[in-house]
Order: sequence, then structure tokens, then C-alpha cells
Amino acid sequence: MKQTLKIMAISALATAAVIKAAPLLAEPVTGQNVTIVSTAGIDLSSSAGRSELDHRLVNAAYEVCGTASDADLIGKNKARECRKEVLSEARAATAKLASAGSTIQVAAAR
Repeated sequence: MKQTLKIMAISALATAAVIKAAPLLAEPVTGQNVTIVSTAGIDLSSSAGRSELDHRLVNAAYEVCGTASDADLIGKNKARECRKEVLSEARAATAKLASAGSTIQVAAAR
């Protein structure tokens, strides 16, 4: 009986140590997620080209801002606000593009 309790106690301590150590093993936060969106192969003078670039920017915004669980309403609102800000900045950068082949940096602080 004592041996069983000893094994259970050691197992519980080992499990607690692993759970506590998990955040230490996680990837460090750099403060900003960045994605580069290329305009290569897009004719920005056409409506279809501008639509394709906007589609790429939306995908990049989802990538850098991430998504939250459906149960996390605050996280979903933060992700939505992040995407709104990132897309606003990225679309302003596209207005400055004069030629295809340029790149746009899409970044979000997390």
C-alpha cells in the first residue's frame, strides 16, 4: 500500500513539473508577426489584379493576427480589431505602389 501511494505521489509531482515547465519550452514571443505579400504577377492597373492583391492582404491579415476560439469572445474581438488595423495599413501601402513586383509588409503586434 505504501509503495502504491509513493508511486502515485511521485507521478503527481512529475506531472505537475511537466505542466509548469511547458510555458518555458514554448516559442518566445517576438512582439510582432510579419508576413510579406508579393505583388509579383499581379496587374495592379486592372480591377481583377487589385481584387487579387486585396485577397492576398486579407489572408496575410488572418495569418499575422491569428484566430481565437469561438468560446473566447474577447480574443475574437481583439483578432477582428487587429485584422481591421492591419488591413487598413496594408491597403494604404498598396495605394502607394506604382508598379507590380513590389512587396508589402503585413505586421501585427501580438
